[in-house]
Amino acid sequence: MQKIAVFNHKGGVSKTTTVFNLGWMLAEQGKNVLMVDSDPQCNLTGMVLGFRGANDLEQFYQTQGENTIRSGVTPAFEAQPRSIQAVEPVPVSGRTGLHLLAGDLRLAEYEVTLGIAQELSAAIQALQNLPGSLNFLIDETARAIGADYVLIDMSPGLGAINQNLVTISDYLLLPTSPDIFSVMAIDSLARILPRWQAWATQASNMPVLRDAAYPFPDLSLKVLGTVVQKFRPRKGSPAKAFQQWINEIDGAVESRLHPALEGAGLLLDPAVYAASGVAKSLNLALIADFNSLISRSQEHSTPVFALTEEQLSAAGDVLDNFITSRNAFHADFSNLATRIDKMIQDSQV
Repeated sequence: MQKIAVFNHKGGVSKTTTVFNLGWMLAEQGKNVLMVDSDPQCNLTGMVLGFRGANDLEQFYQTQGENTIRSGVTPAFEAQPRSIQAVEPVPVSGRTGLHLLAGDLRLAEYEVTLGIAQELSAAIQALQNLPGSLNFLIDETARAIGADYVLIDMSPGLGAINQNLVTISDYLLLPTSPDIFSVMAIDSLARILPRWQAWATQASNMPVLRDAAYPFPDLSLKVLGTVVQKFRPRKGSPAKAFQQWINEIDGAVESRLHPALEGAGLLLDPAVYAASGVAKSLNLALIADFNSLISRSQEHSTPVFALTEEQLSAAGDVLDNFITSRNAFHADFSNLATRIDKMIQDSQV
C-alpha cells in the first residue's frame, strides 16, 4: 500500500478534482484505492457523496459521524481510553474498488495541538502519540480494505496537519495551474519541502516518537512531479497565454525546485523518471479545463471521463463535442494513472 499526498499550498489548482479523477481511474485500472479527505472544507466528501446542501451534510454526520478522519484520531488528541482503529470508509457509488475516508470540519480544531506536539513532543511526553496518529489511522483504514493506493486530498496552507500528512506519505503529487501564483508556489515549495523533510527526519529518529503507541514512521517521501490543469486549449494544445505560464512553471521546477528536492533526497532515482519519459521539469501531465462538463460531473458525482451519454444530457453537435472532450479526458487521466503506477512500481524494484 502506497500513500500519495496531493498537495500545493496555492488554492484553486484542482487538488480535489485530481484526487477524485485519479482515484477513479486507478480503480478503473484494477487498483483498490482509498481517498482521504483531510481538508476541513470537505469538498472531496461532498463531491463523492453528491451533497446538495447543509442538510445533506448534517444527515451524513449524524449517521456516519464516527467514520471520519477527525473521529478516527480523536482517541489520541483527546486522551480517550481507547485506541485508534480503522474507520469504515464510504464505498464510492459507480466505481468498484474506490473508497472514501470522509472529511470533517472539526479536524481543524486539532491543528494547533498537533503543531505544539510536533515541536515539543520530545519535552512533553503526553504529546508523543499525536505526530504518528494520522499515519496510524490512515494505514489501519487502508489495510482494512486491502488498498493498493491511498490518495490524500489536502487543504491549501502550510499548517501542522499538512506538514504531517506530506511527510508521512510515500509520494507527493503537485497540482498546479498556469498562472504567476503557481510559479510563486513552486519557488516557495523549494524552500518548504526540504525544511519539512529535515523536521520529519529528526522526528523519525526521536525515541519518544518511535516508541509511541502511534509511532512516527520511517521516511520514504519522494516527489512524483507536477500536473498542470485548468488551461484553455486551442487546436489540441494550450492557448498561447497559458503555454507561456506552463513554460514558466516547468522552468521554475527545473531550475529551482528540482535542485532543492535533489539536495533533500526527495527525488526518485533518475532512471525511474527517464523510464516514464519525465524530464527535469517533472511535468507528468497537462489537463485542460473541464469547462461545462464540470457541472455534469458534480451533478452525478462522476468524473468527467466516466460520464454516460445520458448524464451528459445533450443532443446533436453539443453531445458530439461533449463525447469528444470526455474521451480526451479519459485518455489524459488514463495516461496519468498509468505513468504514476509505473513510476511507483519501478521505484520499488
